Amino acid sequence: MAPSTGSVATMRSSDTFYQAFRGNFSSLLSWQQLDEFWEVLRRKADAGWYIYAIGTPVPAQISSSADVVKFINEVGALLRKEHYEDYCGIVYTDSRQDPTLVKIFDPDNLGVACGFSNHPSLPGWVLSLIPPQPLETRRPLPAGRLRWWQALWG
Repeated sequence: MAPSTGSVATMRSSDTFYQAFRGNFSSLLSWQQLDEFWEVLRRKADAGWYIYAIGTPVPAQISSSADVVKFINEVGALLRKEHYEDYCGIVYTDSRQDPTLVKIFDPDNLGVACGFSNHPSLPGWVLSLIPPQPLETRRPLPAGRLRWWQALWG
């Protein structure tokens, strides 16, 4: 999935992102765990996060602390509203206390977010301290999700 051409620096950056994206993650299974994790991210909102909605252009710049907190609040509300379970289980992180990459799965497109597949679903959103690289999806961003994303930043 890493690009075959480009500068050495770009290739190293993309390799780093793709390796991290394919790395080990743990699920925030309960809503309480998710709330605690959101607090960790709020405290680290100024760490240099990229906020990437899969199916939109890859962000070229880090987000402000205010935008990170806004995103956490809004995506958290969306997950609680649209994930009709008494558990979370659709947010994954590489570290609960010192995260560098967070995958947030869209409740409307879970596919096989849990379990194994040769073609696992991509998350709906990624928070990353590593400059993100394109993640190709076979499914276009639904119009309702695109409107939500645009309203969030509009």
